Amino acid sequence: MKRYDHKEIEGKWQEKWEKDAIYQAEDFSKKPKFYCLIEFPYPSGEGLHVGHPRSYSALDVVARKKRMQGFNVLYPIGWDAFGLPTENYAIKTKRKPQDVTKENIATYRKQLKSIGLSFDWSREVDTSDPEYYKWTQWIFLKLFEKGLAYQDEIAINWCPSCKIGLANEEVIAGKCERCGHIAEKRMQKQWMLKITDYAERLLNDLDSVDYLEKIKVQQVNWIGRSEGASIPFKIKDGGSLEVFTTRPDTIFGATYMVVAPEHELAKSSKDKKVKDYIKKALAKSDLERGELEKEKTGVEIPGVLAINPANGKEIPVWVADYVLPHYGTGAIMAVPAHDERDFLFAKKFKLPIVKVVLPPSLGTAVRNAEDLAVGAKSELRVESDCYLGKGVLTNSGEFDGLGSEEAKGKIVKKTGAKKTVNYKLRDWIFSRQHYWGEPIPLIHCEKCGVVPVPEKDLPVELPDVDAYEPTDTGESPLAKIDSWVNVKCPKCEGEAKRETDTMPNWAGSSWYFLRYVDPKNSKELADKKKLEYWTPVDLYNGGMEHTTLHLLYSRFWHKFLFDIGVVPTSEPYAKRHSHGMVLAEDGTKMSKSKGNVVNPDEIVNHYGADTLRLYEMFMGPFGEAIPWSTTSMIGVRRFLERVFKLDKQERDNTITHKTIKKVTEDIDKMKFNTAISSLMEYVNSGEYDYEVLLKLLAPFAPHIVEELWEGESSIHLESWPVFDSEKAKDEKINFVIQVNGKLKGTFEVDSGLREDDAMSLVKEDSKFKDLEIKKVIFVPDRLINLVV
Repeated sequence: MKRYDHKEIEGKWQEKWEKDAIYQAEDFSKKPKFYCLIEFPYPSGEGLHVGHPRSYSALDVVARKKRMQGFNVLYPIGWDAFGLPTENYAIKTKRKPQDVTKENIATYRKQLKSIGLSFDWSREVDTSDPEYYKWTQWIFLKLFEKGLAYQDEIAINWCPSCKIGLANEEVIAGKCERCGHIAEKRMQKQWMLKITDYAERLLNDLDSVDYLEKIKVQQVNWIGRSEGASIPFKIKDGGSLEVFTTRPDTIFGATYMVVAPEHELAKSSKDKKVKDYIKKALAKSDLERGELEKEKTGVEIPGVLAINPANGKEIPVWVADYVLPHYGTGAIMAVPAHDERDFLFAKKFKLPIVKVVLPPSLGTAVRNAEDLAVGAKSELRVESDCYLGKGVLTNSGEFDGLGSEEAKGKIVKKTGAKKTVNYKLRDWIFSRQHYWGEPIPLIHCEKCGVVPVPEKDLPVELPDVDAYEPTDTGESPLAKIDSWVNVKCPKCEGEAKRETDTMPNWAGSSWYFLRYVDPKNSKELADKKKLEYWTPVDLYNGGMEHTTLHLLYSRFWHKFLFDIGVVPTSEPYAKRHSHGMVLAEDGTKMSKSKGNVVNPDEIVNHYGADTLRLYEMFMGPFGEAIPWSTTSMIGVRRFLERVFKLDKQERDNTITHKTIKKVTEDIDKMKFNTAISSLMEYVNSGEYDYEVLLKLLAPFAPHIVEELWEGESSIHLESWPVFDSEKAKDEKINFVIQVNGKLKGTFEVDSGLREDDAMSLVKEDSKFKDLEIKKVIFVPDRLINLVV
């Protein structure tokens, strides 16, 4: 019998598929459309490792199945090519970023093609191509035109190693997410985008999309909506200080006020202690400043007293770094009896602590501090004398005895406050002082101010230069290129200068999925009819690390483009999924520095692309992080070798229809590992139908099935098998759930339920949601026992 030679087979069919262009999507087909999208790769110098193909192979399985089911599938590919890593690599190797990028893309393209992914290569895009970033610049100009792009001098996160400003989202645990260096604070002029204008829509429209719940939670938490009141506090010798609070019911307990070091009231102080404190505070990251456990620091601003509008008492004003400038107004009323940070601060500096809200269990019997019984004191002491919940007011004058919610409205009215909504989300710091990025298409004229580059002059191309190293001053290296910087003002034709900041790496990736629809259009971002046909994206998969940054940014840009009539939908992605990382064999993250990276080229060479693809899908649940195992991968290779030698037979039996049903449904649920298990069981049964098996295996291992297929056309253009519902019907059984051996519930399920499916049923039941499970005992078709 012929030997399974994966090199010969895979090379032959990859060449034929490309020649026949069988994966090219058709605009305006009569077939139903399916737009399947991966997060396009950043082409680094290292090339792919085996973690990258997990997402690509998964969506390739979905795309191939959808084509066989009669869909017109768009599964495109491109390159997120601008950004700091390439620039740093270019500087290190003393080469131009353009050359490095071109070389890296060629490497990635070769690697991806070797895996046999069914991308539509005719739609390939590159964010560093001027014909692409012309439209990135065009979008920016539209944002500027609508007042959503503005320049401001702000305290930014500065990485002294990368010599770049970082958005808040790019600082992890106080460190630059790229290089791990501690980020500093620095005042710098930056271009900003008003993403906060879209905060409410970004939040509310999550109800209209099919995202994994954990993804929605990340979006909700990052936006951080809170309802409260803006309350004005008069300053004794003139002026006022406005604060945002979600707890106006605690205002009688405000015994001092705190402003952020960046607040104008603090900065205007002439006191040396205040000035020294501000300088030290600004050097800290937001994360450091916001940590609850950290030692509280602060300085009282001499001679400044605020008047509590609820009781008329004069209270001191402090500057402290635990108050951040971008939350609310950058100033707080400090209520130490009912806020943990305020409590710790007040204890340290011996400031008054007045309890004004009692737990609900004490009821309306408590009317004032004198009525406070021993039991009440012990209940308050549960929170270290700091009660955080809502309850009944005390020490609050005319509002004593009222519940928190009722008191809020009355206190807001009395103090002249106004109800307001606050967001944790900040405006997007959009500019970078680096070379390798899209130039911001603006011109500075002394007479006319900031003037947009006329659309007819787009793209504003990066100049081809030899020296592009970032500066210690924070000024862009582009500022040194006089021949590029000095231009005529488009309005008055006087002397003017180009904006020298470039866009962040997030810019090109915020709209790339739209360009795939019409990648060679030189007259507009994309043809409207094509956008109407293809968008929104039906399925988008990516890493969880991008579900705050990229996902939020691209949703914002898309909503803006919808508002100005460019795109037909308010949301870019109908469904968003995510995958778990592929870890090293020891369970740690793959890293070149650790020497534990597995190169897919080696796997494809020695074991074959089909083995790599099948193993990536079989190694574990798609959404979970799984360690790589070469031993397990060899087992997958043996399965393919066995398939290669199978007898050709027809079996229209129950197991065939059950297998079709299982594989079909599991792919739809992105449960690829169990789909493959079903195929392995199908082969082991000996009762397989050869043609059905090949079709079901085709999305996972496309090369070997194409070799075994003997039809006139490609198997990937054949119809997906259809199951008979009656023949596929499973016998129902009562499946028992036990906790520590005790019966806790039963489910009626189909026989043959697998352990991971049983655990899914368990997790869906609220009774078992918070259990700390130490061990699982699974008895097929009988029970699952959770040892906790």
